[in-house]
Amino acid sequence: MRKFDTKVQYLKYKVLREVARLAWEDKLLENVLDIPKSIAPGKVPSIGCCVYKERAILGERVKLAMGGSKEKPNVIQVIDIACDECPAAGYEVTSSCRGCLAHRCEDVCKRGAISFDHNHVAHIDKTKCVECGMCSKVCPYTAIANRKRPCMNACKVKAISITEDNVAQIDDNKCISCGACVYQCPFGAITDKSYITNVIDLIKKSQSGKDYKLYAVVAPSIASQFTYAKLGQVITAIKELGFHTVIEAALGADMVALEESKELAEKGFLTSSCCPAFVSYIKSSFPDLVPFVSHNMSPMGAMAKYIKETTPNAKVVFIGPCTAKKSEMMLDNVKPYVDAVLTFEELQALIDSKDIDLEKLDEGVLDDASYYGRIFARSGGLSDSVAEALKEQNIDFEANPCVCDGIDECRVALLKKSKNILKENFIEGMACVNGCIGGAGCLTHGEKNKAHVDDYGREAMEKSISDTVAILNMLK
Repeated sequence: MRKFDTKVQYLKYKVLREVARLAWEDKLLENVLDIPKSIAPGKVPSIGCCVYKERAILGERVKLAMGGSKEKPNVIQVIDIACDECPAAGYEVTSSCRGCLAHRCEDVCKRGAISFDHNHVAHIDKTKCVECGMCSKVCPYTAIANRKRPCMNACKVKAISITEDNVAQIDDNKCISCGACVYQCPFGAITDKSYITNVIDLIKKSQSGKDYKLYAVVAPSIASQFTYAKLGQVITAIKELGFHTVIEAALGADMVALEESKELAEKGFLTSSCCPAFVSYIKSSFPDLVPFVSHNMSPMGAMAKYIKETTPNAKVVFIGPCTAKKSEMMLDNVKPYVDAVLTFEELQALIDSKDIDLEKLDEGVLDDASYYGRIFARSGGLSDSVAEALKEQNIDFEANPCVCDGIDECRVALLKKSKNILKENFIEGMACVNGCIGGAGCLTHGEKNKAHVDDYGREAMEKSISDTVAILNMLK
């Protein structure tokens, strides 16, 4: 049985599935207005103040499921009409205020933002408050709470603010497309653009005589997803959708591990380049550290590049957990190799749009990569792989990694490096907590996913990184 973490994810899935169904039949444009009605047919809405507002919101979801506006390049978008249920953000005095005489909150506020009514109950003037939080810290009753919106709490790079109309807005210059806000918004008012219709178009053209082979490059974190079926059945389903071949992105990870270990030994210090959100964060917040970013492409880019260079007229679709990959594929050095990106959420919708029953399929085989390439999917896996690659290549250099699990830990490591107080010589940066298995495009999230990835990796324990890449090079 399908598993989604939240009802918001399930709603998103239903929209994607209906868009895909119509796209397969070439009936999307003529029936697009009917999708909200089919998803919200009743008189009692599941979201919004009335069924008409709900359908209007669903209409916006449909637009983003069809790729969204080209005038808004960021893959993360706010649906304004859906973003009106959260209280205004900021510090507020709660009913726990006892009207004490000490008035520590007033004394500590340097902006004069706190006043008292006739019962000595504190009030905060929002026009003066700068949200320093000092009043909250000194209140003996913990009566002053920070009513930060879920999206703002989720965004560790401070790319989200609130407009005068009480709607969230994203600063595209700060946003790293990690999708944390997408996953945390309780109303689904922030979501990512989908390229599911582009993928359907690629599949249909490949089946109608167009002279190209369509490859699916699948992220190793897939081992922690689709828990109601076997991984081999998911691979078979991808082929039944119309893909010519399914290849592990973990094989690209093996390639990256060999090259990145050499680069680390040569330069003496390096930050990883596998997580596009982490790289974007360095560029926007620590530009002086950009020269230290590995020059290697991510496993997605490395694998797609190999396919395009060895297979004439190939097309490549990456399937993984990451919304930031949708931004990465637009980069000049990646664009020639990756034709589209799907998340696991979108893959589930695509499979169901064709009424493919995963649990009844035979098991396909996916046996390209090593253990080390596969564990790239979880925090610490990249560092383990780089250390192993140094060993296998007999490179006399000891990697001393700083494993950063989530963007908060990345910030600390980068700050230390910028001040020349970081002891480690390699920063493994993962924007999502737990690594790729915590990506916003996952069907399920949580620490338990790590065990699935490790089990998947152990299935390839007999292979070394060098062996997998050597076999690949022989096929050129």
